[in-house]
Amino acid sequence: MNDLEVRIVRLEPMRVLCFNGFGPSPEQQAWEKMIAWVKEKALLEENKTHRFFGYNNPNPSPGSPNYGYDFWVTVDANLQPEGDARVIDFRGGLYAVTRCQGVDNIPTTWKKLVAWMEQSPYRHAHHQWLEEHIYPVAMAPQNLGELVMDLYLPVVG
Repeated sequence: MNDLEVRIVRLEPMRVLCFNGFGPSPEQQAWEKMIAWVKEKALLEENKTHRFFGYNNPNPSPGSPNYGYDFWVTVDANLQPEGDARVIDFRGGLYAVTRCQGVDNIPTTWKKLVAWMEQSPYRHAHHQWLEEHIYPVAMAPQNLGELVMDLYLPVVG
């Protein structure tokens, strides 16, 4: 197929808080909203592991520099949204997953993952595409070439 390392993962249902950014750099906007809330709630100091996911919402449109990006943080049932954050009860699903490092490699890695799926016994499913942010979330990398994410392509076997 290609040189991509792909694993099949079933994400279990999870409750997340969602923070949206919109404009020419929505990832940064959504990140700043989410990390401010996470720090205010002292979630990084807990002995729990929170996961951080993101995805375009809405996708970029030809001719416009603006698009959206949602950041998710996994939370317990007792945490409630504030401001423009919203609760999502994600149902989970089956995914083909590969690791990506560096912002510049994201589009190419997504294309390789889709090509992998097209040559595999799996077919595209319709649950949410996701990017799990792996770096220590307390501090986003200053050098975006160091950004590490797992890309989650929804599949059905």
